Amino acid sequence: MNEQQNPWFDTTVQQLNDPQNQRVWSVIVSLFGDLAQDKGAQISGSALTRIITPMGIKPEAIRVALHRLRKDGWIESARAGRASIHYLTEYGRNQSAAVTPRIYGRSAAAPGDWHVLIAEDGTGQATLDEALLLPNYVAVNRTTTLGHGPIPHNLDDILAAKVSSIAVPSWLKKRLFPLQLCEACQELQQDLEQIAPPPTRLTPAQTGTLRTLIVHRWRRVVLRHPDLPSGFHPENWTGETCRTLVFALLDKLPRPDLAEFDSLSE
Repeated sequence: MNEQQNPWFDTTVQQLNDPQNQRVWSVIVSLFGDLAQDKGAQISGSALTRIITPMGIKPEAIRVALHRLRKDGWIESARAGRASIHYLTEYGRNQSAAVTPRIYGRSAAAPGDWHVLIAEDGTGQATLDEALLLPNYVAVNRTTTLGHGPIPHNLDDILAAKVSSIAVPSWLKKRLFPLQLCEACQELQQDLEQIAPPPTRLTPAQTGTLRTLIVHRWRRVVLRHPDLPSGFHPENWTGETCRTLVFALLDKLPRPDLAEFDSLSE
């Protein structure tokens, strides 16, 4: 089936596309993270082109983005006869695996073992900065950090205390979920709500295009805020409704086998 002969596909791509904030290298990272994250998984250059060009991205832009990703150590490329193949490096696989639980988690986190770390202004700041590199910590202000899990060791300059209950003020909710992020989430929700159920006949490349667009849009929402339970969410946060819509559509677009991209004539 030719992609141009499927009005539902064309309409859905237009609905999900975000050309104003389209970084091609980031789209490719989303694509590999969803379709080819496992060790040994590879995608041919022709398949990559068939998946990405319906988004309005030109082949030249794909080549430039691949060059950047190779330079940054994310992707390696090789020749297979007259064709090119691309695959994630070990670094790229590790980076993708690190965020996979956040992207594909079907419910928000619900941690209960909270603790707070407080540093004197100036002293102990490096320790707090190191803690904030971990996914289970969020900054309250310049000298205070909130985390869940066991209290770390070697906190000589830090006041550490377990917290049995937390009351989250509105100013912290707004800091953790700023207006621009809430609006991006609402826009994705509205776009997903307008998509009709997919037809039964989609090519593997079309499925790859749609999955990449969905994951890319959702990834740009879910990775921009800490993974926190609902008590931390502001009233205008629609992330959990959006999460439900994301996976409802992904479930209707099963991940194609990589071999299908090149074995079928499209």
